Amino acid sequence: MKPILKYSLITLATLSVIGGGFALFYYSIPEPPKGDIDYALASLHQASLSNAKRYSKEKYLKAKAYFDSAMKQWNIQNKRFILSRDYQKVSYFAKKSAEIAKSATSNSKELSKNLVITVKDKIDNLTALVSNMNNLFQRLPLPDEFRKKISKGKMLIHEAEVAFKKGDYLESSEKIKLAEDLIMDSYKKTLDDLEDYFNSQPYWNRLVKSAISNTAKNNSMAIIVDKFARKLFIYQNGSKKYEFDAEFGKNWVGRKRLKGDKATPEGIYLVKSKIPANKTKYFRALLLNYPNSEDIENFNKEKATGRIPKHAQIGGLIEIHGDGGKGTDWTDGCIALDNNDMLKVYKAVEIGTPVVIVGSIADFNSIAMSLNLKHNQIKG
Repeated sequence: MKPILKYSLITLATLSVIGGGFALFYYSIPEPPKGDIDYALASLHQASLSNAKRYSKEKYLKAKAYFDSAMKQWNIQNKRFILSRDYQKVSYFAKKSAEIAKSATSNSKELSKNLVITVKDKIDNLTALVSNMNNLFQRLPLPDEFRKKISKGKMLIHEAEVAFKKGDYLESSEKIKLAEDLIMDSYKKTLDDLEDYFNSQPYWNRLVKSAISNTAKNNSMAIIVDKFARKLFIYQNGSKKYEFDAEFGKNWVGRKRLKGDKATPEGIYLVKSKIPANKTKYFRALLLNYPNSEDIENFNKEKATGRIPKHAQIGGLIEIHGDGGKGTDWTDGCIALDNNDMLKVYKAVEIGTPVVIVGSIADFNSIAMSLNLKHNQIKG
C-alpha cells in the first residue's frame, strides 16, 4: 500500500471515530421539555384570560405553582453538567400545570356562565322586592336601623348592576349578596312584627262590622278609621257615605299606651266635642273621649307590671283635625285630614258620633298578596 493511501485511510478512520464520538456526545445531551413548558405557559395564559384568577382561584394558583416548580427544576438542571441533566421533573411539573390550568379555565367559564344567570335573577328579584317594599315601608314607622340597612342595600344593588354591565359577574355577585343580607334582614323582621300586629285583625273586623251594623239598625252615623289603609270612612244607615285619606301619629302601628308615645289609639270612642276654627290651630277639630275605660284599664295594668314607666301619664286630647294632606304621619297621635275633607266631616257628624279606630280592616294575607310580599321572597 502506498504511504499516501495509508495515511488517508488512517485520517479518515480518525475523523470517523471523532465524528462518531461527537455525534454520540451530542445525542446524549438531554433535551429540555420546551414544548411542555410552552404548552403550560399557554394554558396558564388562557386561564388568566377566562378570569380563573377569580372564578377558579384555587386551581389557578395550583397550576401556577406547578409551573413555577417546573421552571425552578429547569434552572437547577441547567446548572448541572450537561450530560447529568434530567428534565423529567420539569416535564412532569409542566404537564401538571397545563392540566390544572385547563381545568381552571373550564371551571371559570362554567362558573361565569352560571353567574350571569344567577346574578341577573338575583338583581331582578331583589329590585322587584325593594319596589314592593317601598309601597309598604313608606307607610310604616320603621326603626332607623332598618332604614339605614335598606338604604345601604339599595346602593349595593346599584353597584351590583354596574358591575354586571361591565361583565364583572363575581363582583356583581358579591355586591348583590351583601344587598340581599341587609335588605332581607329588615324585610323579614318587619313582616314578623306586622304579622304580630295583625293578630288583632279579627277583633278589629268585629268592631267595624258591629259599628256599621248599628248605623243600619239605628239610622245613625259612625266614623271608621283604618290606620293601615290610611283612611277615614263615614258610614250612615249601613252604607259608606264618605272616604278620606288620613294621617296619624308617627308611631301609629299599635295602640296608644301612654302620653308622648306618638301613637294613635285603637278602639271605640265617641266625638266628645266639636272645636270650631277659632278654637283650634288645626282648622277644625273633633275631640274624642280618649282615654276610654279600656284604655285606662290597660294603662293601669301595664304600669302595675312595670311595662311602662312608673311616672308615665296616659295622655289625652286625641282629635280628628284638619291641616292634614302632608303625605306623612306627623301628629302626636291625632287623626289629621285635608282641610276640605275635615270640613265635610265636621259638618256631617254630631257630638256623640261613634268613632271606631282599628289597625286594619283587611287581613294580613290580603295585604301581603296585594303588595306581592312573601316571607320566602328571594330565598335560594
